[in-house]
Amino acid sequence: MKEPDANSPLTLRDIARQAGVSLATVDRVLHNRPGVRPDTVRRVKETIARNSFQPHVAGAELARGRFRRFAFVMPSGPNLFMQQIQSYLGEMSGWLSARRLAVEMVATDVFDAFVLASSLEALAGEYDGVAVVALDHPSVRAAINDLVDGGAKVVTLVSDVPSSRRHHYVGIDNIAAGRTAGALVGRLVGPRSGKVAIVAGSQGLRDHAERIFGFNQVMASEFPGLNVLPVLEGRDEDERSEQLMSRLLGKHPDVVGLYNVGAGTPGVAKALIDSGREKQVVFVGHDVTVLTRKLLLQGVMDAAISQNPGHEARAAVRVLLALARGEPILSEQEKIRIDIVMRDNLP
Repeated sequence: MKEPDANSPLTLRDIARQAGVSLATVDRVLHNRPGVRPDTVRRVKETIARNSFQPHVAGAELARGRFRRFAFVMPSGPNLFMQQIQSYLGEMSGWLSARRLAVEMVATDVFDAFVLASSLEALAGEYDGVAVVALDHPSVRAAINDLVDGGAKVVTLVSDVPSSRRHHYVGIDNIAAGRTAGALVGRLVGPRSGKVAIVAGSQGLRDHAERIFGFNQVMASEFPGLNVLPVLEGRDEDERSEQLMSRLLGKHPDVVGLYNVGAGTPGVAKALIDSGREKQVVFVGHDVTVLTRKLLLQGVMDAAISQNPGHEARAAVRVLLALARGEPILSEQEKIRIDIVMRDNLP
């Protein structure tokens, strides 16, 4: 039997084929009609759920004949968390096709305000919606406002620009995330005194700036015996982060805590291991990736402040679609939760 085109919307016939039942059986299950065995009902419902198939939504989109394009403006470079978001978007192809949606990736340097603004300006008139990992800068703010004025729906993803006219932000409460990291570092360091290092991608990224703000709040109010050093900016680059961290560890032998605000984790971890102090320095970072999982298991990293990349990917698309359709956003469904992950509770 011919496989359905991945770019075509899923149909009831596709669901029937995957579930191994007739089209009539699928119709009976959808309308709760009698005469279908419980095991078959379960199999059909599992197939529908696995494909995120909503026949009434798909039918309405097809009836409108409306095809929409969304752009996701993402950081270039080896940021594993951002790569996870892109991977989850790729897994949504069936869901997207059923709604006549296309999602396209635009990689750019999100640490350079003028490069990012130029990338956003190039999208004008091309897309119905744009999700962007944004730098909080006047040039970026102006580019976002221009997209909105041109009719595009704009969602900021992971890092916000609240002073812009963007329609919605999808991401965690970053001040709360920073406060959580501060509490973890302070409590895990315990009664020791000493210095605490902070490595960020850029303080121009609002998520990084807010995390640092929350972290410093907790350090100042609850752990005055710990001296927080000036922030190092590694641009989420492994080599740069490693060099900065190596110099800092060489200069400050009394560092007892480390907070890595963004990516660049391989470089930060390598500097710590090379110094031979990975068991003495409390290390808290962000996100559960292949690398942070390994570092947690090895005891190099003590905790990761985690946000679900799959949830962020799905939420961003759902919010853009709701905005494009003029439908309400289900705020509770799209709220991104903060998790604390340690070696003992790795998912």
